[in-house]
Amino acid sequence: QVQLVESGGGLVQPGGSLRLSCTASGIIFNLYSMAWYRQAPGKQRELVATITSGDSTNYADAVKSRFTISRDNAKNMAYLQMNSLKSEDWAVYYCRAARLRIYWGQGIQVTVSS
Repeated sequence: QVQLVESGGGLVQPGGSLRLSCTASGIIFNLYSMAWYRQAPGKQRELVATITSGDSTNYADAVKSRFTISRDNAKNMAYLQMNSLKSEDWAVYYCRAARLRIYWGQGIQVTVSS
């Protein structure tokens, strides 16, 4: 059974930082491309960042230079370091694993508010 479990969300003030973690089980993690998506209230889910099995990364323009995606294949974990958070980053963040099939985590809330 494949599971992706996000952690590290919460409430942070504008300008603050958070690190999200995604723990994967049930897949050969190092073969999968990992990604973070987010969905704000009333909006469609959008891609935030991706990291391939070869460690190539890509970011949405809205988060470039502020967010960093990374992975630790030994721990079956992916991370999203979020710095200089803005109110528009307020959303539910989802972890996604993709190879021949796509798997999603349950999502975790990130609230950016003073």
